[in-house]
Amino acid sequence: MRARKPVWKTSSFLVYTGGLTVLGAAVAALAYLSGHFGKGALTGWALLMLVVLRFIAEVLRLRGRWVAGGIFSFASVIAWGVFVGLAWSWLGWLNDWHSAFGGWSLSHLSLEFLILVVAGAEMVRSGFPFIALISTVVGWFFVTDFISNGGTWTYIVSLAIGLLYLLAGSVSRAPATFWLHFVGGLLIGVPLLHWWHTSTFDWALISAVAFVFVGIAYASRRSSWAVFATIGFFAATIHFVGSSPTRFAEGPFGLGSSGGQECTSTATGQVCHSLGSTAPSVASWSWALAFGRLGLWLVLLGLIGRRQATVAPAVSPAV
Repeated sequence: MRARKPVWKTSSFLVYTGGLTVLGAAVAALAYLSGHFGKGALTGWALLMLVVLRFIAEVLRLRGRWVAGGIFSFASVIAWGVFVGLAWSWLGWLNDWHSAFGGWSLSHLSLEFLILVVAGAEMVRSGFPFIALISTVVGWFFVTDFISNGGTWTYIVSLAIGLLYLLAGSVSRAPATFWLHFVGGLLIGVPLLHWWHTSTFDWALISAVAFVFVGIAYASRRSSWAVFATIGFFAATIHFVGSSPTRFAEGPFGLGSSGGQECTSTATGQVCHSLGSTAPSVASWSWALAFGRLGLWLVLLGLIGRRQATVAPAVSPAV
């Protein structure tokens, strides 16, 4: 079936939310049952939930409820992955769930491959773009798990896959390519942020990458790149003011560990004194100035894009 784009409206919002809530309830039920049954019985319960979700998806599809059927198809693919994972664990093939990217493992790779196969088949069958989210995420996980042993190499592979997703999404206008751009932006941005987050020069590079992301957003007409760019601009601004994103959240919400008291026991009792703040002093007005300039910069970027969209190219008269 040719992929279509769901129309975002009240009914579709409720269907998305309801279907994903059912999926969450199924996962929560399995978590509860895991404390009352062995691995074999838990695998049986997972199979039952898979069959129920698949049955609902098929009934909705036959009744012409494409969006609702697509949401339950998405849920059934997730249920399939959970079922296979539990079955592998029951058979003793997947006892270590925390060794991903830690070495070549046939059990992990087979699980990821089977999820990819079912997700791809369901995408072709139903044409529901949301299922592409599973394919893009598991596809990254499969390739990275296959050729990476963790550490820096994992970030390098992730960056390469993100660039491939960007390339693939740029040559297609299918609705499902949204998830190629979304996941690709994360796979490019996270490694760069992992490498560049300490010095002022690092954050200057992050700002430059954020500016490139804005250009990609306009060229590809995918606003997710602009969202990631804005996050980068905000994080860089916080650093340049003289703080960090974590410390910035600590201040207004009282989450910091600065200040407090240190008490010492004496013969007359405890003597306490204030530790004071260990954070560097930053003038309050600098925050307003920095974020005011950031806001104007974002508005300027938005106006430039709007002007490009409204100015039509000149058409040469026929000779």
